[in-house]
Amino acid sequence: MVAPPDNDVLWARSLNYSHNGSPALDSVSLGVREGEILAVNGPRGSGKTTLLRCLSGQLVPQEGEVWFNSSPVHTMSAPLREQLRRDRFSWIGPEPSLVPELNAWENAALPLLMNGSSHRAAKAAAMEWLERLDIGGCARKRPYALYQAQRQRVAVARALVTTPAVLFADEPAAALHLTDGAQVLRTLTTAARSHRITVVLATLDEELTALADRTVSLVDGRRVSSLRPSEAEGRAACSLSV
Repeated sequence: MVAPPDNDVLWARSLNYSHNGSPALDSVSLGVREGEILAVNGPRGSGKTTLLRCLSGQLVPQEGEVWFNSSPVHTMSAPLREQLRRDRFSWIGPEPSLVPELNAWENAALPLLMNGSSHRAAKAAAMEWLERLDIGGCARKRPYALYQAQRQRVAVARALVTTPAVLFADEPAAALHLTDGAQVLRTLTTAARSHRITVVLATLDEELTALADRTVSLVDGRRVSSLRPSEAEGRAACSLSV
């Protein structure tokens, strides 16, 4: 095995994965720099979720390597991968998956409480993130009393409260209206940049990739491009002038 480049906090080489014999990833390689926001774009079924799950250690690739800093995630035991996800990674999915018995700040503070933080410290950190996400006024409400966009903001606060090294966001705006989704993603990316959190964001919406530093596109499980927003705009302008 060859360790990843020093400037890549997350690195994958030749990832292959199939679901029940159907290929989901086909020789996908990429690197993500520390503090970078990388968008993974592609149609449904292109392999975005599978890629994020392999990178985050939820799935072990059937072939290929995944490295976090100098640690080979693909050879870790299940308990070590679980510890890595708990201590260094965070995950936001299309649905917020909040605990219905807990109110908003308790849901946001849950990772800290599970890691042994004091009740006071966990609440203070959760409240800080809820305020930054413009949902501090709903801190004592339970999920059933919140709108969908508010619940997703709580999920974002929960993902950020531990200041993870890498945050994986799998279509976090999919269940939201366009305006709400764009606002949630802008808040997420702004918060990540201010805290130097690396983000890997899967999205169907090409317009939302403008929030990222770079975009990787997948089609049928294969990587087809890697562009920065300025490069994408340049190519679009060239195609219009032809």
